[in-house]
Amino acid sequence: MQTPSPASAPGNESLIQKAKQHLLQNYKQQPIALVRGQGTRVWDADGKAYLDCIGGIAVCALGHCHPEVVAAAKAQLDTLWHVSNVFYSQPQIDLAAQLTDWAGLPRAFFCNSGAEANEALIKLTRKVMKDRGQPERFEILTFEKSFHGRTLATVTATGQPKYHAGFEPLPQGFRHLPFGDLEAVRRAVGPSTAAILVEPIQGEGGVRMAPPGYFQGLRALCDEQGLLLLVDEVQTGMGRTGQPFGFMHHGIRPDAISIAKALGNGLPMGAMLCREELAVSLSAGTHGSTFGGNLVSAAAGNVVLRLMREPGFLAEVQAKGEHFLAGARALQAALPEGRIKAVRGQGLLLGVELDREVAPVIAKLREAGLLVNSAGEVTLRFAPPLIITRSELDEALGILQRVLATL
Repeated sequence: MQTPSPASAPGNESLIQKAKQHLLQNYKQQPIALVRGQGTRVWDADGKAYLDCIGGIAVCALGHCHPEVVAAAKAQLDTLWHVSNVFYSQPQIDLAAQLTDWAGLPRAFFCNSGAEANEALIKLTRKVMKDRGQPERFEILTFEKSFHGRTLATVTATGQPKYHAGFEPLPQGFRHLPFGDLEAVRRAVGPSTAAILVEPIQGEGGVRMAPPGYFQGLRALCDEQGLLLLVDEVQTGMGRTGQPFGFMHHGIRPDAISIAKALGNGLPMGAMLCREELAVSLSAGTHGSTFGGNLVSAAAGNVVLRLMREPGFLAEVQAKGEHFLAGARALQAALPEGRIKAVRGQGLLLGVELDREVAPVIAKLREAGLLVNSAGEVTLRFAPPLIITRSELDEALGILQRVLATL
């Protein structure tokens, strides 16, 4: 599908060459420049259309340029853009009320990204332990193949050495344990342990799921040892798994969670939510963010929350996720044995592990009109807008089948 571009508009190659002249080359970018989006489709600078199953990496949950989100952001732009957190602002207050009600955690701190939300979790943990008279407890247990951000603290919390290389010495206070091994966590708890930080599904680590009972075991261990249970919901939150937040599949209540990505549907917005008795530790002046809870992003976030909380929305996400998972497993059975080694996921977060590196496969899928990205070296990650239809999911699976059949 091609959409003609204006004759004066630069094409893919022109924009890519300009980027190479002026931008840091710190990303492995796919060789197209996206210039327009609508719903589940995006168009590049040469006019080619794609079915977007990346969604900004689980960000554009309501699709590109959702009309109600656009209207709310435009209305706020015409009213007031920014006042900083020196003053109160209604969009931020309304968003906090919606978000804390949805998550069952009564206090919210707003920031701009998932990394900042996880930084808030780390700072909250240290301050709480000091306020409890336990300053020796500062260590946070995290997990191998986890991903928590790119700041110096959150990249250290991330259990992937490739992200640490070149940035040493790293901050103290983090240990990485095997994901899913409850006994390993129990053995690791010591006098300096303050908290456990865990993702409901390891998205960047290959869409890896926790075994049954794991989160209940972590909750019980934290209660027994006086630790905080911190849940990184940056990728799994905001309806991605078919529940408001991933932890809800396990019937537990964390002490605090981090949120970002889909919260602003593409406008920068992150949040940390926590229990009331922990919130008092971050008193006036202890933490802050100039742009956190920005009025335009908060106005968009209020619409995102309202639409996601409509009756049937999450049930439909869950049903579409089951449809997609079943289709991917049927494809696994239909292809040569071993081509697809595993299919994992929940809701509309799906990992397809192949028998080879996925970078060349991603290129072939893009050429065929489907955008996906990787979660590790051998796993394709699908995180489409939550508004995607069953027919579009079938379209994605059809393209995947045709490409994998040629390998």
